[in-house]
Amino acid sequence: MEWGYCREYTRTHAGVMESSGGRGAVRARVGDWVLRPGRASTIATLLVLPLLLTLGFWQLDRARQKAELQAAFADQSRQPPASLAEVNPDDPANRYRRVVAVGRYDREHQLLLDNQVRDGQAGYHVLTPLRLTPGSAILVNRGWLPLGGSRQELPDVAVTAEPITVVGWLAQPTSPGLRLGDAGGSDSRWPRVIPYVDYDRLAALLGYPLWPTVILLEPEASAGYRRDWQPQFGGYGPERHQGYAVQWFALAAALVILYLAANARRLPRSE
Repeated sequence: MEWGYCREYTRTHAGVMESSGGRGAVRARVGDWVLRPGRASTIATLLVLPLLLTLGFWQLDRARQKAELQAAFADQSRQPPASLAEVNPDDPANRYRRVVAVGRYDREHQLLLDNQVRDGQAGYHVLTPLRLTPGSAILVNRGWLPLGGSRQELPDVAVTAEPITVVGWLAQPTSPGLRLGDAGGSDSRWPRVIPYVDYDRLAALLGYPLWPTVILLEPEASAGYRRDWQPQFGGYGPERHQGYAVQWFALAAALVILYLAANARRLPRSE
């Protein structure tokens, strides 16, 4: 036992744990440095640090998921197209599956998916129902086009009514984080502007069943608009998530450093 200034020390190989006889406060000592944790700063650190680390690991997991989607999209792009009738759209393994479908476009009932931004410019994704032989239909995303002079001026998205063979990739349309308003849109004009895709609501609006997926029309096909398809990441890819993860981990490290700086002091040589 070692005594000094009426304090009791218990030595360890990492330093010295000190307890103040009068107050019962525990301090850690390493060499000439003593850590005297404050109650408020300790509680705040214990609450915030796990949150920062959780956010960092969550961003890393998101980056991993999107990297896997990129790899899946690249792999499916090299595969020959399969017949749409042979594909189960509910199977996650078929996401970005390259398919071929034969039917007729429902040129009178096309959809404009709103709030699609490209290069800082607002626009639409043109979704055209492809009527299939059994009586059902699937939405074909024919690409992006910018807004017209105003939202009251809808673009001309005319398409042939002749039988057509469509080749593209199965995907799900972009969806807002919060779905507000009617999925059928607030304007009854056609093409109809919709805020998001709800297959059941659109099927009721169109009067025939819809496959629960969308075909991204391949860039080489005619009757389309801007189509430089990539896996849909909600605005950015895995690199951005990795950058965010670094930021969260950096904040966690800064919090620990601030905590130590606020609660540590160097003892005089006499102590």
